[in-house]
Amino acid sequence: MPRMLDVSEDVRAEIGDAEADRLLVGDNAPGSYDCTSCRTPGDSEQERTSTVLFVGDETAVLAFAHATCIPSQVVQVAEEQLKGAVRSITGDDGSGDAARPQGLPTEQAVLGITSGLVLIDEELHPALVVEPTGAIARPGTDGSRGDEFLQLLLEQGFHPVHRMDQVPAMLHGWSILLAMGQLHAVLQPGTGGGAPVAWWQAHAPLQVTEGWRAAANKSRTVLVFAAPAGAIGQQPREDLLREALDRAAAEGLLVAAAMPLAGT
Repeated sequence: MPRMLDVSEDVRAEIGDAEADRLLVGDNAPGSYDCTSCRTPGDSEQERTSTVLFVGDETAVLAFAHATCIPSQVVQVAEEQLKGAVRSITGDDGSGDAARPQGLPTEQAVLGITSGLVLIDEELHPALVVEPTGAIARPGTDGSRGDEFLQLLLEQGFHPVHRMDQVPAMLHGWSILLAMGQLHAVLQPGTGGGAPVAWWQAHAPLQVTEGWRAAANKSRTVLVFAAPAGAIGQQPREDLLREALDRAAAEGLLVAAAMPLAGT
């Protein structure tokens, strides 16, 4: 039975016309699946379904998602992350047939993100506050040097924030992916000038308020603040979030960057 699949031109170009056509007529597409975005069940026979191709340096994994969650697209991810997802699902080394990366991305789940409007110079700005759930070690190290989260971000182009009175500088190459009013990912430049990859990706699309979305669509820019674990905490209101940001800045525990908005 033909599936209600969406196969974007980018995905078709990667997998080839023959494979894309087989998917569309139902030969290689699943009936039921777990959405790679929201992780809830889907049925390609009953609802529109997006094909999402995760591509590493050597490995490619085809996944499926509700079309209402994300559009059909090609997503560049780190090779080790992709192989880890394949191993966790199939129990092999990723050298066989592609599998759906239902656990992708597990490593990035350590980063928590809160959205809110931040007042700077009498203007409200859409902002995201990033705080890990624990200490972040430099890749390839054993963590004995302590939490290097802020240092790693400074090396990526973030700037220290000592007072919340200025809009941070734009960080070129990074962007905020918003689709259908929901936050999907924070993207960073790919290696060697390649396609952007997800620095943080939502396990399920993160709902933002209408006010936040309106401000982001107006300015096409989102301010991203980051602090080490425990510096901000879960704040139930924007005024309390602002107080926490002010404290973190005063203690030298805050970095920030402005990023362009991708999507609506």
